[in-house]
Order: sequence, then structure tokens, then C-alpha cells
Amino acid sequence: MLESVDHLIIAVEDLDEASANYEIIIGNPPVWKGEHKESGTKNALFNFQNTYLELLAVGGEGIGADLVKHTLANTGEGLNGIAFGTSDINQLSNTLKKSSFNLANPSPGEGVNSDTGEKRTWVNQFLVPELSRGLFSFIIEHTGGELPLAEKYDDSSVHRLDHVVISTNDAEGFIRTYKDTFKIRLALDKFVEHWQKRMLFFRLNKTTIEVIEEQNDNEPKDILWGLAWNVKDIEAARKRLISHGVDVTQIKKGVKEGTLVMTVNSNVHNVPTLFIQHN
Repeated sequence: MLESVDHLIIAVEDLDEASANYEIIIGNPPVWKGEHKESGTKNALFNFQNTYLELLAVGGEGIGADLVKHTLANTGEGLNGIAFGTSDINQLSNTLKKSSFNLANPSPGEGVNSDTGEKRTWVNQFLVPELSRGLFSFIIEHTGGELPLAEKYDDSSVHRLDHVVISTNDAEGFIRTYKDTFKIRLALDKFVEHWQKRMLFFRLNKTTIEVIEEQNDNEPKDILWGLAWNVKDIEAARKRLISHGVDVTQIKKGVKEGTLVMTVNSNVHNVPTLFIQHN
């Protein structure tokens, strides 16, 4: 049903500042700077081999601007959305409706490149609360225009998203939604001794959705927590980031055998960020 983690969204106060910071973190400039006139937002997009990252800021008035303002006022800058991709949003919408989910009809969207005037179009399916489970999440089908690729990915730059981390207090409910309804493959469900927590690992378009259960007595809720990025040479990436004044940890062995990791502590606008090298 769902075919990809299409993109992740970070809400930011100052788009120019955030774009400059993420150009340092990623190691490549954004491939698109644009605006959504009807929703009142503006964005910068960084493209990778398996997904893209959207920095989203207020650019006017509209429902999108209201969402960003709400996020900034309540939790500050940080991860505030995840979009899943499909190639047939009408079929997906009809399938979900047949499963008794009372969805609104898919709605069109348009983005305009501020520099070139180029347009991209898409259709969004927004989700009801029992499917979004507390996240700002939606499904998208791209219908026109192309997002440019990065000119190159050198060994110190980010070339793909390794995984997105989601915290939940209801692992069983998460499985019912993401495995049974959305048909995303649950690759692993285990208790991880290192963390002393139950963890779920879903796989979608060579990306992992890593879910960590934090049990409590609250209403079931999922929270976007952090991002882990792949680099080919983590030592080179660390040197590059330090040269730009970015605060990073020492490199260490990852929990997964054959990996090296480091945490990026600054310039990420409140997004817990990990770099990973797979040996």
C-alpha cells in the first residue's frame, strides 16, 4: 500500500539560517527553495538516494503556516512531520475508506521554486487520528515536475537516510496500523538488552522505521524522535563537521554489528541526529 518514506519535515523559525546549517550537516546545498502560496509556507529541500528532507517555515497565511506556528509555539523547532509515498493515491484512499476509515478526499498541492519559477505538483491524503496516531503524517503522490538530484555525494556527505526513530507508548497499536493497515513490512520485533526496551523495525524503500516503546498509562501516541543518516566515511564526515564548528561526539561502534556511529549535537535545530557508517 505505502511504497516509500517520501520525506521528513522539520519546522524551523528562520529558513535561511536552517538551510545554511543543514547544508553544513548534509554536505550538500538544498536542491530546491520554494513556497506554497496557498498554505502560507516556504521550504528548502535536500534530496538523497532514498528520500528527501524538507525544512519548513512560515511564509504567509494559510493552514500550513498555522501548523508550523503551532509547532514552534508548543514544542519549538524540530521534526514535525513524515510523508509516505504512493503511486496511486486514489486506490489507496478507496482501500482505506473500505476499511471504515472516514477520510477526506485527496487534495492537490503545488510548490514553486523561488529562484527558477519551476513548479512541482502532488496530491495529498491526510489521515484521520486513528491512523496518524498523534503524528503529523500524510500520504503523497507526486504528479508533476521533478525534484533535482544532488550534484554529487562525496564520502563525507550524507547520501541516504538510514532510519527515522519514532517513540510510542503502544507498540501493539503501532503494529496494527503500520503492518496490518499500511502493509509495511515488520522486519524485526525484539527486546533490545542494550536499551532495555522493546523495539520494532519496519522496512520501506531501503529505509528503516525504528520504533522504541516507552510504556506509560497515557492515551496511545507516537512521537517523531530523530534521524540517522548514512555516510561512507564517518571519519571524513567528522573532520568536515568540526571544520565548520559543529559539535560532534567521538566515533564509536554502533549497536548493530559492523557499524560506526557519532552523534551530531549542534546545527540540527533540535533534531536528535546520528551519522552511521556501515562497514
